[in-house]
Amino acid sequence: MDMNKIGEQVALIAEKRESLVRLLEQPDLGTLRIDVNQAIEEMDDLLDDFKRTFPELQETI
Repeated sequence: MDMNKIGEQVALIAEKRESLVRLLEQPDLGTLRIDVNQAIEEMDDLLDDFKRTFPELQETI
């Protein structure tokens, strides 16, 4: 896979993270809040790993 393509895909993941953050702000989320919070944490870990592995592509996210 092309490095630029990888950067584009990771940028899409970063954009989806914002949707989860907005969802987390909903007052009627109930126990789903735990799952949304976990998803955000895992996305953050993924993005951190990407930045460490491909520092030259950091500007894409």
